[in-house]
Amino acid sequence: MKAVVCRLLIVLMAWTPFQYAQAGMIGTDQVVASATQAERSTIVNFVSRADVAGQLQSFGIDASNAKDRVAAMTDDEVRYLAGRIDSMPAGANGAGLVLLIVIVAVIWWVWKR
Repeated sequence: MKAVVCRLLIVLMAWTPFQYAQAGMIGTDQVVASATQAERSTIVNFVSRADVAGQLQSFGIDASNAKDRVAAMTDDEVRYLAGRIDSMPAGANGAGLVLLIVIVAVIWWVWKR
């Protein structure tokens, strides 16, 4: 039985196409360019949101004009602005979190009492 299973496995291995993975060195400029492009797309997605576009309209800036300005930004400006966007809380207001902590503390205090 072992011999049959071994022969079957050998035949299956011979029929299986081999795919060789190829690794290569990439330059620092390629890594930086891809990171900058990802950060630039983060800013463009942020500007494309409906609430942000509405706020820009109230300032007198068209959303397409804002996208053009993002395209004209330097890499340092893009990195700074993308970092600021990523560090913002989702609700942009910490009052909800504080209220949740107070409610949990009151429930815990009543439960332990």
